[in-house]
Amino acid sequence: MAASAEVLEKLVRQFEVEQFYSQEAAVLDERRYDEWVELFTEDTHYWMPLRRTRTTDELDKESTGPGGMAYFDDDYETLQKRVAKLESGYAWAEDPPSRTRHITTNIRILNDDGGELTIESNFLVNRTRLNSEEDTWIGRRRDQLRRLDGDFKISNRQFPFEQTALLSHNLSNSIY
Repeated sequence: MAASAEVLEKLVRQFEVEQFYSQEAAVLDERRYDEWVELFTEDTHYWMPLRRTRTTDELDKESTGPGGMAYFDDDYETLQKRVAKLESGYAWAEDPPSRTRHITTNIRILNDDGGELTIESNFLVNRTRLNSEEDTWIGRRRDQLRRLDGDFKISNRQFPFEQTALLSHNLSNSIY
């Protein structure tokens, strides 16, 4: 039974999106941060809200909203500055540098309007540093991917952690 052109198109798009995320993880794990920031559009919004424990009737207040407190609430210029600091040699929290492994899974294309894709995925980041520091973060991401010059770029990223209390010493190399 031959697959329809529409099914093949969806499979190809899914493959391209998964390859994009695999490449992003590799770039981060190999500390190629200047390449990582280039995966974002110049009008990007990179946002990690705080997460709080709430009762069942208050689940809509579990994460902070736009304009509220956040671990990250960055635009493209701020991401560039973060990367420049990491690469300057003066990021004391990253000397010696962390070792990371980024895993992205359950990648779903929620919407494809022809201009931008809405993608939801889960992530796991493991970071080891020095001889005794080990951190693991897990969460869900919602991205807007825009195709520019044949390549995907992230125009919006929202990624709350599952944890409500982060016990790690810093988030400097856990950029995700």
